Amino acid sequence: MTSEAKGKKWLEVLLVSTKLGLTSFGGPIAHLGYFHEEYVKRRKWLDEKSYADLVALSQFLPGPASSQVGIGIGVMRAGLLGGILAFIGFTLPSALALALFALLVHHFDLGNAGWVHGLKIVAVAIVAQAVLGMGQKLTPDRSRIAIAVIAASISLLWQSAFSQVSIIVAAGIIGLLMFKANHTTELPKVSVPVSRRLGTICLMLFLALLIGLPVLRNMVPLHEIAVFDSFYRSGSLVFGGGHVVLPLLERELVAADWIGRDEFLAGYGATQAIPGPLFAFSSYLGAMMNGWLGALIATIAIFLPAFLLIVGTLPYWDSLRRKPKVQGALIGINASVVGLLLGALYHPIWTSSIVQPIDFALAAMLFVLLVYWKMPPWIVVLAGALAGILIKMVTL
Repeated sequence: MTSEAKGKKWLEVLLVSTKLGLTSFGGPIAHLGYFHEEYVKRRKWLDEKSYADLVALSQFLPGPASSQVGIGIGVMRAGLLGGILAFIGFTLPSALALALFALLVHHFDLGNAGWVHGLKIVAVAIVAQAVLGMGQKLTPDRSRIAIAVIAASISLLWQSAFSQVSIIVAAGIIGLLMFKANHTTELPKVSVPVSRRLGTICLMLFLALLIGLPVLRNMVPLHEIAVFDSFYRSGSLVFGGGHVVLPLLERELVAADWIGRDEFLAGYGATQAIPGPLFAFSSYLGAMMNGWLGALIATIAIFLPAFLLIVGTLPYWDSLRRKPKVQGALIGINASVVGLLLGALYHPIWTSSIVQPIDFALAAMLFVLLVYWKMPPWIVVLAGALAGILIKMVTL
């Protein structure tokens, strides 16, 4: 590939991921719906099965699953730099917004804003679209529908930091036992322009930092090292998406008196009102502690484990997913991911968004715009925000 062709791919990845970073409201589950629409259906950068397998892989790894999916798609499209650009494009808008919020708008309450409520209703439509689309592809028979419904039920009845990964592991074991012989399929070749040597280096660096940073923190009493260690460990040990990182960060930062509890919760509330990854909350926390430098350190530290893990595992992913046993496990995992999407559609997305009949009416109209009128997501997001303002005015 010529340098000009590479440059075009890098620019394309950056522009598309930046658009998603500016318009992907609703949290990590909704992000997967936005990604599916943009990368699979519209641009066809990868097929449905490969996308579902990449989602399953990201669910297995600690860190922000939606960011890892985006990084993985960037790597497959345009190499290591493509992954970096995909991360920058998707993360930078929310990171900048939250850092500015920390520096300039310390006491701004977004909790009752009408447009925020409208965006929550947009998330209902986006996730419902994702459940419908992925369910049709990944749960075509009653066995997989059963796995999905059981996964949804367990996720709603057992809500803990370990429930999601436990459901995925159990579904993988069930898939291994049920589907390895009868559902083995030929898969399209997915090019991953990252060598296994580089992948191994990334995995070793992940472990070295996880083990070495606490040691370095005790040896060198530098505040920046302590902050990097706290955010890196939080990003390394969280399963289940952005919301699960909240208690980890609170324990690391509030308990250490680096930030007040009220400031911490105010920033978390603001994070719900902007597009992009929930892990960008770290940008707010870092800026509260040490301005722009703190925001940069915290953001890099919390996302670095996710980046190292996804780049480290991708070179082995395509060959692994072709093995019959792995294919069977992935069939079960993919069905459970549909179930987790279904569970999340109800709680927390539906329960925190649909509180009166007019909310349901708006969600239904937005769903129709997305699924049947094929409107671009950014138009639906804008319509939802404006409708939220009108609902707030009417119901005052």
